[in-house]
Amino acid sequence: MASIPAFGDTHFVSSFHTAVKPSKTPPNPLNPTILFPFPSATSAGKSTRTLCQASPSESPPKPPPNLAEQLQPLYQRLLSPSNTANSSPAQPLRKPKSTWVNPSRPRHSVLTLQRHKRLSHAWNPHLKELKAFVKKLNDCDLSQASLETSLAELEQPPSKEDALLILNSLRPWQKAHLFFNWLQTHHADFASETVFYNVVMKSLRYGKQWEIVEGLAREMIQKGIAFDNVTYSTIITCAKKCRLFEKAIEWFDRMYHTGCMPDEITYSAILDVYAKLGRVEDVLTLYERGRADGWQPDVVAFSVLGKMFGETGDYDGIRYVLEEMKSIGVRPNVIVYNTFLEALGKAGKPGLARSLFEEMTSAGLTPDAITLTALVKIYGKARWGRDALQLWQQMKLNKWPMDFILYNTLLSMCADLGLEDEAEKLFEDMRQSINCKPDSFSYTALLNIYASGGEVEKAQKLFEEMLESENKLNVMSSTCLIQCFGRARRIDDVARVFDVAVDRGIVPDDRMCGSLLSVASLCENDEVDKVLACLARVNPRLVRFVEMISNPGIDFEMVKEEFRTVLNEASVEVRRPFCNCLIDICRKRNLASRAHELLYLGVVFGLYSGLHTKSNSEWSLNLRNLSVGAAYTAFEDWVRALSKAVQRDEVLPESFAIHTGVGAHKFSKGLSSIFDSHLKKMASPFNLNDQRPGWFIASQDEVVSWVQNGDLSTLAAT
Repeated sequence: MASIPAFGDTHFVSSFHTAVKPSKTPPNPLNPTILFPFPSATSAGKSTRTLCQASPSESPPKPPPNLAEQLQPLYQRLLSPSNTANSSPAQPLRKPKSTWVNPSRPRHSVLTLQRHKRLSHAWNPHLKELKAFVKKLNDCDLSQASLETSLAELEQPPSKEDALLILNSLRPWQKAHLFFNWLQTHHADFASETVFYNVVMKSLRYGKQWEIVEGLAREMIQKGIAFDNVTYSTIITCAKKCRLFEKAIEWFDRMYHTGCMPDEITYSAILDVYAKLGRVEDVLTLYERGRADGWQPDVVAFSVLGKMFGETGDYDGIRYVLEEMKSIGVRPNVIVYNTFLEALGKAGKPGLARSLFEEMTSAGLTPDAITLTALVKIYGKARWGRDALQLWQQMKLNKWPMDFILYNTLLSMCADLGLEDEAEKLFEDMRQSINCKPDSFSYTALLNIYASGGEVEKAQKLFEEMLESENKLNVMSSTCLIQCFGRARRIDDVARVFDVAVDRGIVPDDRMCGSLLSVASLCENDEVDKVLACLARVNPRLVRFVEMISNPGIDFEMVKEEFRTVLNEASVEVRRPFCNCLIDICRKRNLASRAHELLYLGVVFGLYSGLHTKSNSEWSLNLRNLSVGAAYTAFEDWVRALSKAVQRDEVLPESFAIHTGVGAHKFSKGLSSIFDSHLKKMASPFNLNDQRPGWFIASQDEVVSWVQNGDLSTLAAT
């Protein structure tokens, strides 16, 4: 959790690049040499670009001193003369001269276009007996003694083919590793071949046992056992599966150093490693080098590229991958389409996602639950409720697969868009379903809809149904119901829901504390004690701070330090809501001065970034993330600042604007309508603008006349 610092920190970062000449000694796995120029794990490719160039007649301007020159007086004063007397002056690092490449000679290949052939098993007359013996080994205990007892029952020692078949069939990885060690002890003549290491490494990869895999690889190097493409591929993919991406790159570099060329599978795997590290330039360099060698990427490689561009929301990169697939003639499968849909969702392109989905269904592919979930999320994020509901009807008509995640995603979308009727139909479908009965998340989504719409009785009935069902109560469902009862001023029910949640083992989090604090800001004096009593059981420091700000005699510095402590103990996402509620409580108790102090502290602590914006043509106030009381307080401060600017004859813009948002949620009353009434009550010149929804605009002349002739002395009391 990020804390609010008392002072800023300064960091100095410097980077150094050194050029290393390749050795001329023969390749050695223990001391590899560089055979191919290739990006390594420690030096990502960087490029420089000249933006302008001085004419020959003009002398170039003297560059500003670099960090070393600026620090030279400091380190000359700190270091003793004996350390620097005999040292030669440091030479500036220069960009190495470029190497000329003969265009008539082809570049070194970076991969082999022939995949490593799988080992073909000859027909074994004892296959049935071996399968029964493998089942017996899989059923025995995970101990060397138990394994040796079972192996002693063999009538004759296993042959190389039999041992390989047994090793490949053992599960879990512990059994395979124990059997491999037994083979090394009793049948070292054939058990030390590369294929046995490959098979046991494959089993260890499933168990994510990187340390054992790397140990076996180094054991092969010490024994002089040759690595093949499968060996390197297994090591690299094991490191990738264990999220040890730097290790994967290290072994990929070693693969080139020892003269072993990766095949298409290994090449796609290392593309994914670089993509997960966010090294987009290295991924594209690898891709282009492979394409230049005649590589025909498969759907796995394109899926890696699409996911990489999607993580950063790079729409142009996604289009590039789609065009590459079409130019090569690669037909994407459902998995690739799912990857692209998720990428387009992160890029914020719902229209292209819909077109891609239509292309998928037109190609005869049947979407799975992952496809539909991704598309529903995209529609919900873009607030395309009609498209999402049409998709739901299409799912029912075509009988496409639906799971818990898809149903709950649809319910969450309905909650975001306020589609109560559609959510109730979805919930009823889940009740009638055999495999997708409503779970805790389903109940929570529908409770959220009822709470947002003020459907208190429906919310209470659904909550009681949830308590009677087998579903476990969660903190979000309790929080939704607390908000619902709080808005309806049913404070006793708020306390009852809180007690039920605690009795059911729910650990209240910061979101529930925020809900209780929000309810407290709505209560009168005789009701607020009940809410604060619940809040004190969860966050007593927050309750003490409410009591502190309610005392006008408390010094501002004491409030500042205690407020800092309260915020540092809270999660980042609830800090601004906490401040909003505390300001509302102050205004409810006619403590306008304290409300302005809290708003000031909120700005200082970075809770209201972007509150004020100034340009030559417009000054604006952004109130979208503020509660009603906090918005009133911020507006009062802003108007006072405008009044002082007018008195000082400052240069003012042509217009002034206040942004409240439009309240896109169906059940949201929105700050816009409430603030409109407040502005009219103050006889202000700000009016809603038709061209800019959610904005109140006033001209310079109107604002100047208002602040000069209007009565602004009552701002603190409004």
